[in-house]
Amino acid sequence: MKNKLTDLNDHLFAQLERLSDEELQGEDLNLEIQRAKSIAEIATNIVGVAKVQVDAMKLIGRGEITKNEISSFITQKQIQG
Repeated sequence: MKNKLTDLNDHLFAQLERLSDEELQGEDLNLEIQRAKSIAEIATNIVGVAKVQVDAMKLIGRGEITKNEISSFITQKQIQG
């Protein structure tokens, strides 16, 4: 996997540091705020996907569903969507 949740964490803290720059003003500040909002939205989606993956692993671990059933469900949803 190219990107990991730890990378996301690094990006979020880097963004926080950029927003904390007291010299950032005016249009530059507004652009950084917009960037931060976009990053936060994407991060929320990434965390949501990770949560679904963890939940699926828990279901597999408890024997409530198989890997094949999950794969089948994902494939069917992609075709329908």
